[in-house]
Amino acid sequence: MSEKKIKVTDKRMFTPDGELRDEFQHVEAEPEEVSPAPVDENGVEAPGETPPTDQQLEKPTIYDLVSVLAQPIALYLGDAALPEGESMENLDLARLHIDLLEVLRDKTQGNLSSEESTFLDSLLYQLRLRYVEKRG
Repeated sequence: MSEKKIKVTDKRMFTPDGELRDEFQHVEAEPEEVSPAPVDENGVEAPGETPPTDQQLEKPTIYDLVSVLAQPIALYLGDAALPEGESMENLDLARLHIDLLEVLRDKTQGNLSSEESTFLDSLLYQLRLRYVEKRG
């Protein structure tokens, strides 16, 4: 009988010493603060101010795409409440968004850096666990 080899991967964000693992260093990066454009008393941008050009906007990253797909999952799992205290729990929609992230992972396999791949794998792992907890 052939023995199957099992690979165990530690997907925790922190080391046993409490240090953030290298592949999660981007999480601690502080976003640059953007000052708002000057506006007049009616809330209209001041004349002479031009909107940012393509060169001034930052190029989107895989993290931006993942966040767009993952953002509604907390609402659909019922973990984030609406301002009125209502819940948008919808486990079918949560599963759809988790599946979309998995499609993204599968289609980008081999094209992501190790940090990006680890981030996406870890996020999917955590979301699946939470989904199973909610589904019961």
